[in-house]
Amino acid sequence: MKRILIPATIAVTGMLAAVVYAGTDPALVTSIDAGPSTAAYLQFNEIFTGDWQQYGKLFTSLQANLFSRIFLLVVTLVPVIFFFHYLAIGPKKFDHSGPQIYYFNLFARIIHWLAAISFSLLVITGLLVILGKMLGGGAVIRNGRSVHILSAIIFTISAIPMFLMWLKDMLPALCDIKWLFIIGGYLSKKKTPVPAAKFNAGQKMWFWLATLGGFVMAYTGYFLWSFQGSVDNLRLMVIIHNFLGAALTALFLVHLYMSLFAIAGSLGSMISGYKPQDEIDILHSRYKY
Repeated sequence: MKRILIPATIAVTGMLAAVVYAGTDPALVTSIDAGPSTAAYLQFNEIFTGDWQQYGKLFTSLQANLFSRIFLLVVTLVPVIFFFHYLAIGPKKFDHSGPQIYYFNLFARIIHWLAAISFSLLVITGLLVILGKMLGGGAVIRNGRSVHILSAIIFTISAIPMFLMWLKDMLPALCDIKWLFIIGGYLSKKKTPVPAAKFNAGQKMWFWLATLGGFVMAYTGYFLWSFQGSVDNLRLMVIIHNFLGAALTALFLVHLYMSLFAIAGSLGSMISGYKPQDEIDILHSRYKY
């Protein structure tokens, strides 16, 4: 008897929940056309749960297994690669006691730091959310979500003037192709002039992904935060948000390594606004100052 009662109870409970939910929006029920039972069921199922065949299986597989592994691979593999690069090649060093060139004005530095700090918090809190299960969950993960939302707002606001401010300098140029072929000279210990203007090809790739990709992240993140849209749309937003987030995290680590370790003293230019002439002549040989 219990074998019959348990599934029957579950079925009745589900039907009552559906009726109560539909009662808040009668159009849901009246929108289901009369017809064969199979067609009516599929229409009912699409309204309440979304099209499982479209995104459901893919979403469940990605959410359960792949996303956390991708992010874990990014945050372990990228630093390991740069660790060996640092041991084998080491940082490029330039004469900071010689002539200095004013490279970044005060407005550019303020906007950059707003974007940099908020983006750093987005990466950290995003990893907390993605890897929350591995980390045991708890208050830290919940608070991380709140910081994530606030950081997203600050980054989006600061990314708009940053995009407009550097748009012209970030447009592709022929010298970028040459830079890519030699990977900016970072695989050599020699200090030979590198074909790059104010920003090199690597910085340009990071700029476009961080700004345009950041706007897409903000767009998808808004839907996930507000929980608006159909179930299938929300699933799609999660998939886009996580895949793009993994790419942004990888390039963020690259940018961080270049700023802090690959070029000795490089971070100072975003504090004082000045770069050593020696560094510009080598790493930005096409820049006219």
